[in-house]
Amino acid sequence: MSDEVTHDEIDDSRAPLLDHLIELRRRLLYCIVAVVLAFGVSFYFSEAIFAFLVQPLLRAGQGTVIYTEIFEAFFVQVKVAFFAAMMMAFPVIANQLWQFVAPGLYRKEKRALLPFLFATPVLFIAGAAMAYYVAIPMALHFLLGFDGVVGGVKREALPAVGNYLSFIMQFLFGFGLSFLLPVLLMLLERAGIVTRKGLIGARRYAIVGATAVAAVLTPPDLMSQVLLAVPLILLYELAIIGIWFTERKRAREAGTEVVES
Repeated sequence: MSDEVTHDEIDDSRAPLLDHLIELRRRLLYCIVAVVLAFGVSFYFSEAIFAFLVQPLLRAGQGTVIYTEIFEAFFVQVKVAFFAAMMMAFPVIANQLWQFVAPGLYRKEKRALLPFLFATPVLFIAGAAMAYYVAIPMALHFLLGFDGVVGGVKREALPAVGNYLSFIMQFLFGFGLSFLLPVLLMLLERAGIVTRKGLIGARRYAIVGATAVAAVLTPPDLMSQVLLAVPLILLYELAIIGIWFTERKRAREAGTEVVES
């Protein structure tokens, strides 16, 4: 295959720097417009969204949240709206990022990156769903279990609305981002930064790292930490399996190209 054919696979990658900057500005404007529109819709439904986020607290037996500052309740609605807006606008942001990067990629690179683009929101939602339906209820059950009478004094949890929102968003983002581990490792392998053999050799360190990450992102109860650490370890193994399949596919394609030439 000649160099001319190879370079023909790139779509307008030699555009001047100014053209790239103009294109980047245009893509950023699309992203900002998408976030602003999604924020407007989300702010209108912010109370319903917060009602959904507060369900684990209600199921844990806590029926009251308080706010101790005048503007706290309002800012919580703003944070909820922005949180929901980023979730709603993510497909548009990802698409605009792809539209900006894709012209400078070879066809094979495009085919290689597209599955990661589609897998990212799926894995993030899976991690956030596990946090919402499993990890958060168990953590709340543990943390709210300290209510009662201690030394003749009644001890009762009165969570502030802002603190609870920060607590649940930390869980959702922590689990969601952690579930992107296979995508990150497979992209690093495609870039030549890591190898499958290297990942296999570092398995014991990965287990220690998963435990440390779980300890940081979850409350200090063993069950919540296990609920994050175990999926992280499994996702690490899944990334190794995925890299093995991609290596076989690249080997087959390389063999086909040799035969054709």
